[in-house]
Amino acid sequence: MEKFNTDDFDYILPKKFIAQKPVEPRDHSKLMIVDKYNQEISHSSFFNLPKFLNKGDLLVLNDTRVIPAKLNGKTKDKQSKIEILLLEKINKNCWKVLAKPGKKLTPGTKLTIYKESEKYTLDAKVDSIEEDGSRILFFDHPDLLTTIGNMPLPPYIYDKLENDERYQTVYSKINGSIAAPTAGLHFTPTLISNLILMDIEIAYITLHVGWGTFNPVRESNPTNHSMHEEYWNLTSSASGKINEAIKNNRRIIAVGTTCTRLLEHVASKSKSSPITLKPGSGKTNLFILPGYKFLITNSLITNFHLPKSTLLMLTAAFSGKTLLNKAYDQAKINNYRFYSLGDSMLII
Repeated sequence: MEKFNTDDFDYILPKKFIAQKPVEPRDHSKLMIVDKYNQEISHSSFFNLPKFLNKGDLLVLNDTRVIPAKLNGKTKDKQSKIEILLLEKINKNCWKVLAKPGKKLTPGTKLTIYKESEKYTLDAKVDSIEEDGSRILFFDHPDLLTTIGNMPLPPYIYDKLENDERYQTVYSKINGSIAAPTAGLHFTPTLISNLILMDIEIAYITLHVGWGTFNPVRESNPTNHSMHEEYWNLTSSASGKINEAIKNNRRIIAVGTTCTRLLEHVASKSKSSPITLKPGSGKTNLFILPGYKFLITNSLITNFHLPKSTLLMLTAAFSGKTLLNKAYDQAKINNYRFYSLGDSMLII
């Protein structure tokens, strides 16, 4: 198996290619078709997706919903401004968070959480500091977090969204993510209805996007990178649809790297042949790199990812690195929009 360094997944991207606003309507984003078997690349629009799918295909969507995880706070003693990102709910009152600047938040530090547009404030206190640098915060009225919190847009998006729902998929349902599963942002209710009319089956699974999405690979050898765990849930209905598709050799198309990781994680636990997925829930830290042998994912819909990111490495594993490099070069030549609010590709 060919060995890669993290620098092998670096590339230069002028800022003009980083999407700051979503395309309207959602399904009018560009769609690059990457045919890994014929090593061919073509260009279309996302609303033409049905042309590239077949009757009987199974489309797997992540129905997670982004929570208002970004908070503004001030220390009660020196009134120092603090930016807080909710990471994981520990219990009713406590959350694991990232804080900037973290050095201001030592154990016992008291905070006031506020939102300029709201009359409410919320008291919090630093309970402890974790080994990874995150903090455990105790909130006195955690029920107010959804009111006081803001949409946690990625740091490379500087423009405020006019409508926070544009950073949610139209099928989002289960609260828990701190970032959107962005491959799904291109779907509209009409497009989904048209796919169903084509006898394309849809399964909804849940993987809450966590800190790892924003966490670049800093190790020179990517195999030394530690993935943060993310919560997943697979219902009996979804596992049943996926198992039927496997049994009947129907194509399974993962919408996004999150769906891919969940599918491959659960498939890796199967002891049967053919692979049978069991419903359940848990956490996964599966890190997919080039050389990985995909167990059940046949096609992938994804966006254009950050350099040196785990998402880019997964996509390279799926398409082949040489073809993906060519695709990214083609994307720049054809003025594709990159990252969370940008355009998409279908790898078949």
